[in-house]
Amino acid sequence: MTPPEMNRKKALAPADSVSKLSGIGPARTVQLGSGGVHTVGDLLFHLPTRWEDRRNLSAVAVLSESDKAVLLRGRVKGLTRRRTRRRGFSISEGNFEDDTGTIGVIWFNARWFDRRLQEDTEVYLFGSVNLSPKGNLQIVNPEVEVMGRGEREGERFVPVYPSLGPLSGRMLRTIVGAALPATEVLEDPLPEDLRREWGLPELGSALRSIHEPPPDMGDSHFVALERRRSPAHIRLAFDELLAFSIGLAEIREARVRGVGPRCLVDNAMRRRVSAMAPFELTGAQRRVLREISGDLQSGPPMARLVQGDVGCGKTVVAAMAMLIALENSHQTALMAPTELLAGQHFTKLKELFSATPWSPKLLTGSLRAAERRDTVAGLAEGRYPFIVGTHALIQEALEFSNLGLAVVDEQHRFGTAQREALVAKGAHPHLLVMTATPIPRSLALTLYGDLDLSVIDELPPGRTPVRTEIRTDSARSKVYEFLRSEIDAGGRVYVVFPLIEESEALDARALEQNVEELRSALGDAEVGVLHGRLAGDEREAVYRDFRSGVVKVLAATTVVEVGVDVPEASVMVIESAERFGLSQLHQLRGRVGRGSRKSWCVLMVGDDISEKARFRLDLFARTSDGFEIADADLKVRGPGDLIGTRQWGPSHFRFADLLKHHDLAVRARIVSRQLAASGRLGAVRKNLARYHRTEFGLPVG
Repeated sequence: MTPPEMNRKKALAPADSVSKLSGIGPARTVQLGSGGVHTVGDLLFHLPTRWEDRRNLSAVAVLSESDKAVLLRGRVKGLTRRRTRRRGFSISEGNFEDDTGTIGVIWFNARWFDRRLQEDTEVYLFGSVNLSPKGNLQIVNPEVEVMGRGEREGERFVPVYPSLGPLSGRMLRTIVGAALPATEVLEDPLPEDLRREWGLPELGSALRSIHEPPPDMGDSHFVALERRRSPAHIRLAFDELLAFSIGLAEIREARVRGVGPRCLVDNAMRRRVSAMAPFELTGAQRRVLREISGDLQSGPPMARLVQGDVGCGKTVVAAMAMLIALENSHQTALMAPTELLAGQHFTKLKELFSATPWSPKLLTGSLRAAERRDTVAGLAEGRYPFIVGTHALIQEALEFSNLGLAVVDEQHRFGTAQREALVAKGAHPHLLVMTATPIPRSLALTLYGDLDLSVIDELPPGRTPVRTEIRTDSARSKVYEFLRSEIDAGGRVYVVFPLIEESEALDARALEQNVEELRSALGDAEVGVLHGRLAGDEREAVYRDFRSGVVKVLAATTVVEVGVDVPEASVMVIESAERFGLSQLHQLRGRVGRGSRKSWCVLMVGDDISEKARFRLDLFARTSDGFEIADADLKVRGPGDLIGTRQWGPSHFRFADLLKHHDLAVRARIVSRQLAASGRLGAVRKNLARYHRTEFGLPVG
């Protein structure tokens, strides 16, 4: 390898454009840019997905048809090219020989061979062994390395990269290899004492060992590399998780430096708050309410996540917190991710606050212009102290006169930046975040590291247990018969589809292609259709008809996953249930069993369902505990599927996987707190931001 001091003289900086690399012209620069690679540093962080073990040199004499990946060293003889009837397509054939024997070799459309393979040139070949049409052994389309040309695919571990546009394979390895000297001048974002304390390699050496694993690496180290648990992978995953934790820690640090709106909670206030509950609070609700009221009375503004299973009574606890803020002359706002859910909260809160002087206003994108202008002006002037809305609440033009408490519902559908935008509408207002998505505590502490955590782990009395059954397509006629009998008995039914329209890429039942079958099977029962493409007023009309009983069956997508509350609904049918994450299935199941009727959840699956999918669904059917389901989903599918649409985890982290690197997430949270305490948080964040994102906004809706 070129000595480091020579590399430093030649090396480009990670911030340099890829166009400065040798052999990268304008066209290739555009190709790399289309894949998000613009700088030399971008190339360094474009990691292999796997590695081919080419350390063991084989010999022609011992080859057999079963050899799928062999490395040979020798010479190609008698190479000829012939054109085929297919325009622009050619076949190159010859023989490869080493000291032990000869085998046929063939390439398809290899226009480069006459430039690289001269007679008797010594080469490495890497490929699989097949039988030719004549029954002889041959190697088809092997990769070639000409000895003595400085190439690096010989007896070593060879990285296999994800394609960048049209670039893949050997060409991509060559381009990344040209960028590797930049690792010698790569600034390490972590302080040396921190690296030493946690046993982390330098960033430059970590990247080099991933792109060029040492050929003398032992088998155990290779397994660690493949599993993304090598020291190098741990370093990259830790950096990314630390960048994320630091982003949250800085938000937390900025918040605790402020002084929150003071809220007096005396005995008279406690009596008024208790009077609004429609039922006796559970012990868990009372505990969480005490934690919230303690925050509201303390100096720094509250920042608390209330996590609870479907139907645990989070909204009632939030309403009590809002009453405390309102009674102390502070405006309060609740933000929900969809108009449907915002409308549900508006209706529920009007009912809960009916015996108080306070009544909420509603602000959504579909509000009439005149009413919207009045609402916005009323918030700015302080005429409207209580608002429920969607993302309309964080539009730049909207101002509050005295925002004291911001409540965000279904946090997993918002990003950190979005809830901070709502908080920024006031002078250090209190923040209360709610989620019904069950996330294991350790992961919740990682994902919401800027928030204190409260868990409501009891359900109010009176919730009807939901029986869960798995049925295959072959039992569909019996399922329809059951639905008809349930509708005749006064029940209402959800039928949820994973897709609105059929997709060639996904084998799953779609709403639009199957709703007529549903209508035909259920006779006179009115079937409503609800999905995200409908306008807001259309969605509200369908939902209103379902709630009133005009519509008996609601055929929908997962827009009904949260916030839809119809106590008369007694059956939830989920089509192609194997396509959903367990936690999303749990959210959907939570739409029934909300009244006094006996309730069912029916999981419809294909007759050819896989054993793995069946195992997951059997597990789901056995328990109604959302946290147990979340733990199972974490183990079976990984954290990216806990929410059902891969909204966090692998979809946002490039190197970290919260399943493989959960210990690192915990470590990163500890380190971010240590850096904050030592005053180094800002400097390390600035350094990490050169390579990693420090804020992860989550998809909405």
